[in-house]
Amino acid sequence: MMPGMVVARRADAARNDERILAAAREVFVADPGAPIAAVARRAGVGVGALYRRFTSKEELLRALCAEGLRRYTAAIEAALAEDGDAWESFAGFMRAAVAADASSLTVRLAGTFTPTPELYEAAAHAGRRNVELFERTRAAGAIRPDADVNDLALILEQLASIRLGDAERNQALRRRYLELALDGLRARAERPLPAPPPGDDELTRRWERQGGC
Repeated sequence: MMPGMVVARRADAARNDERILAAAREVFVADPGAPIAAVARRAGVGVGALYRRFTSKEELLRALCAEGLRRYTAAIEAALAEDGDAWESFAGFMRAAVAADASSLTVRLAGTFTPTPELYEAAAHAGRRNVELFERTRAAGAIRPDADVNDLALILEQLASIRLGDAERNQALRRRYLELALDGLRARAERPLPAPPPGDDELTRRWERQGGC
């Protein structure tokens, strides 16, 4: 096979993967119990073609969450690469995370499949970088002292749960309430928070499989 044909085939495969993952996001965020055939219909591919790429629904869910983690981690890395105002970098990360909507996957899919060690490690890497960004913001005196890095996960998940209209309206509302949440995280906040933040064990426990999918 000519090299140009190999490159073209790989490009076609990558486009198919993107189309399948986009369809899987739409289908499973709306209904985690949906069959894999619903993803094939949404993606416009045959079920056989989908199974040649993803051998099971569980594998597809893992790939979907891995893609969400990549988007989330990219937002953190971009913020850490900035050397300007610490608060603006942090707020920019939060806005990018809401736009990427990776937290919708956590809200809807946590506990519906068994993550691989590689997926756990990717999540751990994102967590370490998240801590780095948070602590940099704290060291700059820009974030309230009683806030915790684990608060961010639940803030983003609360925002991801907003579903009042079409996709454009939902994103607009999420951006609105993110700005309110950011105001609450800033160091100038005066009232103490009424409860401790979630622990790592509480956040991780949600990914323990609860039942069949």
